[in-house]
Amino acid sequence: MPTIQIGDRLIGDGHPAYIIAEIGVNHNGILQLAFELIDAAVDAGADAVKFQKRDLDSLYSKKYLENANAGEKTLRYLLPILQRVELADEDYVRILAYCQQRGITFLCSAFDIKSADFLAKLDVPAYKVASADLTNLPLLDHLVKIGKPMILSTGMSRMDEVEFTVNFLKERNAEFALLHCNSTYPAAFEDINLNFMHRLKVFDVPVGYSGHERGIAVSTVAAALGASIIERHITLDRTMDGPDHAASLEPHGFRKMVRDIRQVALALGSGDEKFFSRGEILNREVLGKSLVATRRIEAGETITPEMVAVKGPALGISPQNYTRLVGRQAIRTIEEDEPFLERDLGHEIYLDASHTLPMEWGFTVRFRDYEELLPYQPRLLEFHFTDQDLDEDYPGDDLPIQLVVHAPEFWERSLVDLCALDERHRQGSIELIQKTVNLTRKMAAHFRGTPKVIIHPGAMSLDTPITRKDLLYRNLRRSMEALDSEGVEILLENLPPHPWYFGGQWLTNAFMDAYEIRDFIADLGLRMCYDTSHHKLYCNWAHVDFYEQVQVLLPLIGHLHLSDGAGLDGEGLQIGEGTIDWVHFFKVIHTYHGTMIPEIWRGHQRGGEGYLIAMQRLSEAYFKANQPVKA
Repeated sequence: MPTIQIGDRLIGDGHPAYIIAEIGVNHNGILQLAFELIDAAVDAGADAVKFQKRDLDSLYSKKYLENANAGEKTLRYLLPILQRVELADEDYVRILAYCQQRGITFLCSAFDIKSADFLAKLDVPAYKVASADLTNLPLLDHLVKIGKPMILSTGMSRMDEVEFTVNFLKERNAEFALLHCNSTYPAAFEDINLNFMHRLKVFDVPVGYSGHERGIAVSTVAAALGASIIERHITLDRTMDGPDHAASLEPHGFRKMVRDIRQVALALGSGDEKFFSRGEILNREVLGKSLVATRRIEAGETITPEMVAVKGPALGISPQNYTRLVGRQAIRTIEEDEPFLERDLGHEIYLDASHTLPMEWGFTVRFRDYEELLPYQPRLLEFHFTDQDLDEDYPGDDLPIQLVVHAPEFWERSLVDLCALDERHRQGSIELIQKTVNLTRKMAAHFRGTPKVIIHPGAMSLDTPITRKDLLYRNLRRSMEALDSEGVEILLENLPPHPWYFGGQWLTNAFMDAYEIRDFIADLGLRMCYDTSHHKLYCNWAHVDFYEQVQVLLPLIGHLHLSDGAGLDGEGLQIGEGTIDWVHFFKVIHTYHGTMIPEIWRGHQRGGEGYLIAMQRLSEAYFKANQPVKA
């Protein structure tokens, strides 16, 4: 798919829309107003701001510059405004520095060759070419020689002119994008012809939309139709004097547009697969139905329609299996209201412990159920604690296997958050984790080796993102330094972007990206618990390569949580029911032979059936990934 790159952002199909806040001349020639507009663009979540640079002596004849009344009415109106609002060269230098300070990309339209050369000295990452200059071949040729990407608006141009310029640029191997545009301020809705973007895509370059209409709906729809770039004017007040204010968005409108574009992009998804979100998984379990026995059925009885009913919750086989079930002989005794299971359809669920992937594998357990899984000969047990479990003692015998403990993720109605900006919340989280470590140390005498304690770092917020990641990581470091971890190994676990807690969906603000995690834990000399499902969801959300990120983290992994993932919150899925290519994954991590568990949602039910299925599928994928290459 064609892309262009501006700074560190790839722009094109498959990447988030690149949103440009067009300041243009809405600063009215006042530098402080320009700074305020940059602030508004940053607060709205724009990727870039764009200004305009003109050398009026190069653009207009002397007779018009000396007397605008010598021209037609439109020129008599516009030229004096351009003369009044053109900023000094040193102002652009200060604007660029302010954009760098605020963390937003500075772009600018070059209306002439002299302005293009000035912007080249500022090292702008890309040039905007206004609609009026789509046919300006000398300017375009000069910009091509400068060697930066270009974004060309196609307003006020015929299709043959667009084709001519596209061919001109492609002959010179230029890197560019096209913006559909109606160059009326403001543009009437019936004149916008938004579907024309599809015609522009025949040129095999990124296509976007530059809008001058009122409101935000059209720009949001343009993004939904696949616009790779959205450009809209921004102003502090639409009633200000000037040519573009009336067709601009005020800060609150621009902010809503950015929000809607991002939300629509999330809602569109890839369209390639149908998968369960975490919310659907929860609702399916509660509201879904299973086939259950209407009375006690003895082993050997033939199952008749009268013996089968459909009831909730969805803990057994689907009602779609009704015709496959009726007429079979029962292979076990089934009590009244007990759900029928896959084994009742003849599906054998087993685990050949001698032919599994060569890792120290085990299962997720609680104090009350760990003994049920011991017959499968796990190499470790991972106890998942609630806050109430921390007041209990390990009830079992000595076991010649490894111990892993997963710390509680919340207590009462508070999430464990070692990154919390609220000091009382952070201290409460530290106390809970320390209590977990203390219990783990007591349990260690019953197991072999050094136990591992897995912790969720936190960094969650319910509605509003936390932008100061540096403060979150600073607090996480302070929290880790406050813990007494003698006798255990603490592993921080990577997090998903939109986890579900207390019946709602939260935002994660740190400890998701491989590079951030690497830089943090390597500096502290730690290792991590790597959760494939969490990370796949993050990579889907951030539009980064999952397998490349795995490679970055591989040297730091001390324990694996393996489950599939899909979309943005479809975590903990059964192996093969998400979008992870497990053969590829095992090729990436072929050097890892440490501890792991299949962390499948509700995998413990029916005697650990979900875990056994996961181990079968993981082992198959592992051996397929590590087959010797034939000569």
